[in-house]
Amino acid sequence: MMPTIRESSSPHLAIEADGVQKVFDRVEAVRGVTLSVSRGELFGLLGPDGAGKTTTIEMLCGAQKPTAGRIRILGHDPVRGRASLRGRIGYMSEEFSLYDDLTVEENIDFFADLHRVPDDERRRRKSEVLQFSRLSPFVNRLARQLSGGMKKKLALCCVLIYRPEVLLLDEPTTGIDPVSRREFWELVYNFWSRGMTIFVSTPYLDEAERFQRVALMYEGEIIACGSPDQLKESANVDVLDVATPAPRDLLRRLRGHSAVLGAALRGDHLHLRVTSVEEGRKALDAVVQTQGIEPKDVRPIAPSLEDVFMTVVDVRQHRTPTEARRGVISPIGEDMPFEPRRGRSGPAIETFGLTKRFGTFTAVDRLHLRIASGEIFGFVGANGAGKTTTIKMLCGILPPTSGRARVAGFDAFREADRVKPCIGYMSQLFSLYRDLTVKENLELYASLYDVPRSLVAERQRWVLRVADLTGREDGLTRDLAIGWRQRLALGCAILHQPEIVFLDEPTSGVDPLSRRKFWDLIYALSDLGMTIFVTTHYMDEAEHCDRVGFMHAGHLIAVGSPSEMKRRLIEGVVIEIEVDEPMRAQQVLTRAGDFRHVALFGRKLHVHADDIAAASQEARERLLRAGISVGDLRPTLASLEDAFMAAIERAESSSAMGGDPLWERGVRGDR
Repeated sequence: MMPTIRESSSPHLAIEADGVQKVFDRVEAVRGVTLSVSRGELFGLLGPDGAGKTTTIEMLCGAQKPTAGRIRILGHDPVRGRASLRGRIGYMSEEFSLYDDLTVEENIDFFADLHRVPDDERRRRKSEVLQFSRLSPFVNRLARQLSGGMKKKLALCCVLIYRPEVLLLDEPTTGIDPVSRREFWELVYNFWSRGMTIFVSTPYLDEAERFQRVALMYEGEIIACGSPDQLKESANVDVLDVATPAPRDLLRRLRGHSAVLGAALRGDHLHLRVTSVEEGRKALDAVVQTQGIEPKDVRPIAPSLEDVFMTVVDVRQHRTPTEARRGVISPIGEDMPFEPRRGRSGPAIETFGLTKRFGTFTAVDRLHLRIASGEIFGFVGANGAGKTTTIKMLCGILPPTSGRARVAGFDAFREADRVKPCIGYMSQLFSLYRDLTVKENLELYASLYDVPRSLVAERQRWVLRVADLTGREDGLTRDLAIGWRQRLALGCAILHQPEIVFLDEPTSGVDPLSRRKFWDLIYALSDLGMTIFVTTHYMDEAEHCDRVGFMHAGHLIAVGSPSEMKRRLIEGVVIEIEVDEPMRAQQVLTRAGDFRHVALFGRKLHVHADDIAAASQEARERLLRAGISVGDLRPTLASLEDAFMAAIERAESSSAMGGDPLWERGVRGDR
């Protein structure tokens, strides 16, 4: 007779981990993790790639057995008590498990069968999840024909169909566009509001605001845990927001200053993490006196979770301010083995009615665009908007159905052989050879691009240094973390010092720390005079660009600097409201119909309205009448995501009403 497994746990806790460790071949992936999650809590596990997040979630769901320590899920050991937890735990891995040759509905039915959901209950639940996920029109479409965002939502529907008590999501929004990301979180919020316990791992620190509590994970350990507000209050970090007409110049001048611990560009603003507000202002004053770069506005702001994370890492590693500064604002632009380029007299890229059709489907429709030499241009849009197709046409990989394009002064299609030596291209699907070593990839690309022998060794050494791969030259590329791979891929694409670099979603799935280093490299290349054309669906990343173009359904619907886009596309004011039930609060205010737009931003709402005072009073009264607790309510700066969503809504509204589409009414801003 088998011995009885005795389980014990606090009844109010859904998840308990006590001193959990996991070792793989002498590598300690998780080091003594201790945490607890209450029933009905929305909890986030945040950290960069390689921090141990996936291993932790796999142990929580029973897919991995801990080397040491104790785990309880709903009072049971997830490995020994697997039978007791069947159907009570839902797990969605980073890669998720869909069947490509089944339709949307067949995938959902398969998981309903697997968990023996009764027929009547299945029909009701299936109708509900399809409606919430906006997948109802696609029930007969094969899973392999869905966009990345739709696949993520379908994978979540397959878990939600059997209504687990605890839902574990491993990096669920990696690689999906802002529209799908927002819809995904609305779906998650809906089921969390019904009492489901939800545990989410993510490398995106901007998502931390969505959780009730978060644990910051680094090098296998939990280095901080608490609510977002608690972490910000305890981090003891000062941040300055600096509006300036020359943000990149100012960033260069501040690099190395003892008061500046970290910096990030946000359009025409500079986000500075400083030793103190007073010392930060002194640093800015010194730049004004010596360089004449005068900021328009300087103001202290609340730190972000990324600021908190960087500060906690510095403290944990006992780094001095100087050492911390070197780790964040790396001197990538120094010792670059390239010659500065003189800007060409004409545009680097120009398109005239560029169109691409695949059968009856129009992927890119009458694209008119002009990009200046040396510009960092961001191409932003949802999956399937036409971004990758545009890049492939500009690189001569795809012929257009109609229209023309000039790249580096040459006809992109009639003179493709003259264009190719002038460009570097980094594809979305990672353009390196995974079975070659780092060194072999560099040597191959140097040969393909005909880099002069006298320059090869120096340029390869530089790529290894900026990609943090010195000493890893003989390792296989497939074994590298994604952040290293992406910087190596960019290095290979620029070995021949091209005039124009095309980067197709280069940081998709890359953690924030690696993304910051990647963008330091892009700025350095731009300073040399290279033109950077980058596609992305991360709005905070689009803020780094000189100008941005919004793509939607194959059309370019708006173009301008990040600040111009916010001013032009956001009508009225934006009010930020803290609430205790964000999902229900959004529904209440949306149904009211008195506001231009109501969007979820973590645990807060962004409400677009005409008048601050009237809208604030109306929103507060409606929420209180609905029994929703209201915290701070204040005007806030519109985000680029606000502008993007506003542009899409205006474009779709105009088309639905039978008017001229937005993209045909001069909103392009490129003339």
